Amino acid sequence: MKITDAAVYPFPLGDASVRRLALEAAALGYDSIVAADTPSGTYGGVEVRSGLMIRDVPVKDVISAVKRYKDAGKVISVQAANNSFNRAVIGTKGVHILRGIQSADKTAFDHVAAKMAADNRVAVDIDLSAIIGGRSVSRQRAIHRYMDIMVLEQRFEFPVTLSTHARSLLDMRHVRDIAGLCSLIGMDVPDVERALAGVGMVLAPPKQAVTVIA
Repeated sequence: MKITDAAVYPFPLGDASVRRLALEAAALGYDSIVAADTPSGTYGGVEVRSGLMIRDVPVKDVISAVKRYKDAGKVISVQAANNSFNRAVIGTKGVHILRGIQSADKTAFDHVAAKMAADNRVAVDIDLSAIIGGRSVSRQRAIHRYMDIMVLEQRFEFPVTLSTHARSLLDMRHVRDIAGLCSLIGMDVPDVERALAGVGMVLAPPKQAVTVIA
């Protein structure tokens, strides 16, 4: 599985070109990045996956967007909201990642949503910018929310992704530093390795059951 930063924002959403972000990612130990609203490509040996970030729309619009883009090779993410919305999104085939869980209510992702995410292979994203750039209360809230998520992950084994949400080269972090940041939320090295490979996991086709004929 490729080591992936699951969300970066090239120009015009950020201040660096996708090529610059990809080259920086290569220097920081990544094999791929998910770039918002950017065509797929490869720069300096780093694969750029096109990301579709859906936010602030009702479930029916999420379903419509997923139907439109699910065969376009995009990594489709949806911003978390309340519990019923999140369950509906997780149950929508073609959604890959649920983002922004640190900003949602504490009840927004419970054991039922966790089980659905595991069954449907929908990842929950850990947005590290909330830890890197967060201050006081907001940073502590994000850490505690992520710790809650990891408790559920240990029980239900749904996919997790890690993202810097970088909008400039300065926002990006080396893979070594990612492991240190993740230790704040109770992730050990194997947890971090799985999460860095999480994008590849949710994009991989499901394994076909093997039928044994006697």
